[in-house]
Amino acid sequence: MNFPILTLITFIPLLGAICVLFIPKENEQAIRWTSVGFSLIPLVLSIVLWAGYNPKVAGGMAWEELYEWIPAIGVRYHMGVDGLSIPMVFLTALLTPLSLIYSFIIKERVKEFFVFFLLLEVGMMGVFVALDFFLFYIFWEVSLVPMYFLIGIWGGPRREYAAIKFFLYTLVGSVAMLLAILAIYFNTGAKSFDIVDLATMRPFSGDWVMQSLAFWAFFIGFAIKVPVWPFHTWLPDAHVEAPTAGSVILAGVLLKLGCYGMFRVLLPIFPAASQGYALVVAVLAMISIVYGALVAMAQQDFKKLIAYSSVNHMGYVMLGFAAGAGLTGANAVDKAIALNGAVLQMFNHGIITGALFLLVGVIYERTHNRDLTKYGGIWPKTPVYGGVLVMACLASLGLPGLAGFVSEFMVFRGAFPAYTWITVVSGTGIIVSAAFLLWTIQRILLGTPSEFAKEHYLSHLTDMDLREVVSLAPLLVFMVVIGVYPSFIVNMINSTVTLLLGKL
Repeated sequence: MNFPILTLITFIPLLGAICVLFIPKENEQAIRWTSVGFSLIPLVLSIVLWAGYNPKVAGGMAWEELYEWIPAIGVRYHMGVDGLSIPMVFLTALLTPLSLIYSFIIKERVKEFFVFFLLLEVGMMGVFVALDFFLFYIFWEVSLVPMYFLIGIWGGPRREYAAIKFFLYTLVGSVAMLLAILAIYFNTGAKSFDIVDLATMRPFSGDWVMQSLAFWAFFIGFAIKVPVWPFHTWLPDAHVEAPTAGSVILAGVLLKLGCYGMFRVLLPIFPAASQGYALVVAVLAMISIVYGALVAMAQQDFKKLIAYSSVNHMGYVMLGFAAGAGLTGANAVDKAIALNGAVLQMFNHGIITGALFLLVGVIYERTHNRDLTKYGGIWPKTPVYGGVLVMACLASLGLPGLAGFVSEFMVFRGAFPAYTWITVVSGTGIIVSAAFLLWTIQRILLGTPSEFAKEHYLSHLTDMDLREVVSLAPLLVFMVVIGVYPSFIVNMINSTVTLLLGKL
């Protein structure tokens, strides 16, 4: 029997949450450090996954765990990882302890906060390792509930509205996905929920109408999570009202669940529909890229600006997906480059936007203000913060030498031959992104301080402390390492992408 490393990665945070429940609520330091300790175990195990995965040999699923669970209805406990899911597992395992360390500032209902955060990690990890739709759907829903409470209890002034909107939007997508799962189950003779098996069965392959309905049901469920325009309207509210750590996980991991679902489910199970509707997806991606950048440009709220930038950046993932699904006869190399770039963009967005939301939290805790017009000239007072913010913004706008450039370049290189004009129009999003991010740097760090700053916080403004530096430092390292030497992650992703394209 294989060592159950995926089960451990998934459920050790649950064990941590149970242990935290037994700690007296007055002992807040023990609650914090116990939570961090349990969250570090999946990080170590995810490094083992990464180090032990050989792209040249594995290609398919590795560390598979397969047991009969509910044989009466064909449900199996099936877990496995490959070059698509290992980076996402590592990203989740990295951002969770960093977010928990940052969250030492939480003073209200500390025990509940850290318990919900660990439960959230269980749901996210489960989605990335589950290979049975029954298991996949359970974890998909588990990831929804803790985030609802994190926003609704520890969020901003409009937290109840944002939490309910987030929950209802995502639940609509979940119901659509559930109906598609049931349709597949009843229309395959094997009566199986196994994602790997279904990819070989190609359900509805002879029925274009049913295949289209199932494709769009899944797509809506995933697109709401991404979010793709026009399903994005829950995101700014959720981000603005969520606590800082909640925003980090929301942008860094939860949005990736939707993208991951498209690569894990839509491409292998519905290749014909993915190809047939690729142009529609490409157009939606183009709108998300341009619209997200333009709306971000119009924001004065620092956090809402970063939230809309996520709509823009996730549009690149969708453009890569559309190009990979591609036109009949499209060059396989172009498709592979586009898909590699899209998956790499998922990882890069997680580390870059996660860092940006942490930076929003750092300055907000000191100034209790997110209005960009009320900053100005704070760099001399906060040199470390200023340097980190500049680096994160430059990575986000795609400066060569930093992580964001590599993935965006690969997406555009792969998409250009198939969707030339869509790619050209989408390229304007890069220009607008550069504009609003550079303008953000100028409004916060440069120039003369605003009168509001002079009156309310400039005199006692302090630079980043050790806790904040520890939360951000690993993310900055990855921005540079991937920007300079992306092969270590691209080779892993490419092993699975090549296998996937070979089966289309």
